[in-house]
Amino acid sequence: MQKRIILSAILLLGAICASARHVTIEQCVDSAQANYPIIRKYELMRSTSALSLDEINTGWLPRVALTAQGTWQNDVPTFPGNFTELMSKFGTTLSGIPRIQYRAGIEVSQTVWDGGATARRRDVERLATAVSEAGVQVDMYAVRERVENLYFALLLIRDQIEQSRLTQQLLEGNLARMRSLVKEGAALQADADMIEAQALTLSQQIVQAETAAEGYAAVLSLFTGMKIGVGDLTYPTATLPTDLTPLRPELLAIASRQKLNIATQRANDTSWMPKLGLFAQGFYGNPGLDNFKSMVDRTGSFNLIGGVKGTWTLDALYTRRSSRQRTALANAILDAERDAMLRNIAMQTTSQLSAIEGIRKAATSDERIMALRTNVRRAAEAQLREGVIDTTALLAKITDENLASLSAKYRQIQLLQEIYKLKYTLNR
Repeated sequence: MQKRIILSAILLLGAICASARHVTIEQCVDSAQANYPIIRKYELMRSTSALSLDEINTGWLPRVALTAQGTWQNDVPTFPGNFTELMSKFGTTLSGIPRIQYRAGIEVSQTVWDGGATARRRDVERLATAVSEAGVQVDMYAVRERVENLYFALLLIRDQIEQSRLTQQLLEGNLARMRSLVKEGAALQADADMIEAQALTLSQQIVQAETAAEGYAAVLSLFTGMKIGVGDLTYPTATLPTDLTPLRPELLAIASRQKLNIATQRANDTSWMPKLGLFAQGFYGNPGLDNFKSMVDRTGSFNLIGGVKGTWTLDALYTRRSSRQRTALANAILDAERDAMLRNIAMQTTSQLSAIEGIRKAATSDERIMALRTNVRRAAEAQLREGVIDTTALLAKITDENLASLSAKYRQIQLLQEIYKLKYTLNR
């Protein structure tokens, strides 16, 4: 029977351990970025770009135009009067081209060479999409910082709650001993009341901290789209990046904008290039291409024209120089933005490395301080039992021990957070 109970307890413990969640900071960041509403904008931009590229590619398809027109003219070509009189003597009436004319037809044209305009338009569309996507990446990158701050804030509150509970157990133990001393007449009831008041105050602080932790967990759950509990988070293992070259999405966005400026300038340069194409036109109407026949016979006729068409518009040459200067100035402004950002990143990196080093140096003595505070508290407990010190002195020593432990835990989390801030600054 006892073996069965032990086996059942082991299985139950295994089930509890298996069901425990271990959520990492990387999982939270990835889920938050995937769950962020702006990701839908990213997908829509790609779909829009694909449609735009399809439309640009149709520039090489044949162009078909249907035309129809009817006109009235106050004057038309006619035969000389003497020739008309002469032909009438032979029984032939020459009416001439009618003043009311009509035609309906179709025209087909095919571009043979457009001076590279279509290819340049494709480049501009792709790079414009890249610029938009880079902007979305910048927005999504800001989510990473917010999620990491929430993550470390929740870890800090959780550690504070755990340490406060340990201190509460310590106070309850001292309260139980003090009550025994009160019963024996070796201590005053006020001493027990003082410890109990301190324990109750700490209980209130724990309740407030638990409420705050649940709030942080709820906000983090909204960001990530996952159900995250206060105890689900794991401590990250962070190491300093060896390569301090920044890879921020803002820098990639600047580079994308510069490429777009250059591609736009190249597209503008193609506007003055000659264009060459083929065309064919057929129509039914009156007058037709044979004007003499149309003057004799006013019935409509079928007509066909085909050939090669070339155009060369030189207007763009007038503004080509100023257009290139504007492109150069725009890219120079972006160079200045990039240099300013790189300098800010360099200063921020230096400051963060200094902060990390300072925290590490301070943390080297945390364990020694906690051990000393514990020894002092234990000695104070013994002194209180012997009546050497009062309850106030013991509570002060307990508070000092609690603060030493909280400071040590805070420095541990602060060190991790500073390393992750450095990684955020560099996008590493």
